[in-house]
Amino acid sequence: MAKIPATIVTGFLGAGKTTLIRHLLQNADGRRIALIINEFGDLGVDGGILKGCGIESCTDDDVVELSNGCICCTVADDFIPTMEALLARDTPPDHIVIETSGLALPQPLVRAFNWPGLKTKVTVDGVVTVLDGPAVAAGTFASDTDAVDAQRAADDGLDHETPLSELYADQVACADMIVVNKSDLLGDGTPALVDRLRSESRDGVQVVPATMGALPADVLLGRGQGAEDDLSARHEVHHHHHDDDDHHDDHHHAHEHGHDAFESFVVDAPEVTEPADFAAKVSGVIRDHDILRLKGFASVAGKPMRLTLQAVGPRVDHYFDRPIGDDPRGARLVVIGQAGLDRAAITAALQ
Repeated sequence: MAKIPATIVTGFLGAGKTTLIRHLLQNADGRRIALIINEFGDLGVDGGILKGCGIESCTDDDVVELSNGCICCTVADDFIPTMEALLARDTPPDHIVIETSGLALPQPLVRAFNWPGLKTKVTVDGVVTVLDGPAVAAGTFASDTDAVDAQRAADDGLDHETPLSELYADQVACADMIVVNKSDLLGDGTPALVDRLRSESRDGVQVVPATMGALPADVLLGRGQGAEDDLSARHEVHHHHHDDDDHHDDHHHAHEHGHDAFESFVVDAPEVTEPADFAAKVSGVIRDHDILRLKGFASVAGKPMRLTLQAVGPRVDHYFDRPIGDDPRGARLVVIGQAGLDRAAITAALQ
């Protein structure tokens, strides 16, 4: 049985985690998303998404079915029983999203997925770190450091001595994707901050500007990182300097609100002769054009099976999933990235 993917969302108070999650639930495209959060109230009970489920009356260990097929529960005393209860449901979720308090380090949470009761049933699809762009650019890491300190003082389980800069560094070190939120307030400073964060994070980590946490579900979910299996890489970031020829073309960052900042289009191409060569070519196109996601299907010359391609950043997975049958032969790929992609060049390169 395939493991259920879980996405961990971390970031300081005020960075926009809740806004990002609310946007995700409102644009879930039919996915049954289970949400594990610290406080129901954080979600904004008046929001249309929670209508009719009387969330105010919930006790801490309740699991609530929302009107749009999402499931919601607060982190009870222990994370593991909460997860086990979700996984034991008659209709388990398609995806689990876990919001951390923002002061808890993400690494121990990732490690918990190796617990015997969870390891075989669920996997960490990815760690998404949400940053307050203007605060990080100014070196303060959070827009309201007093509020973060007050939150820390109120939590007995935390080490009160750890400076914010170290907590921030841990969140960046553990991330598979860094969302630079409030990028509309950064203006022309966005590309420089994106470049800086790329150099501060691990290789292959995607750094994506956003406004009001508006990221397409296809960009946030389905990363397939299996983070619980590569914990050692997430403890510290080795500062690596990109070679000069490795600079991404970041001049096209869109500052429109919401989804307009992203675009997707379909490329139809001839059938593939050699899957590995094609995957390598796709990876090169992704690097050249800073594509966030690419997915699709292709036929392979002389083969009856359909080839599935899934790319998150430059990592391309490909496998045969089912017979092609009467489907037309050829390749059909969906490309997703920030607005301003050079469609003609990408199409030509893939064809």
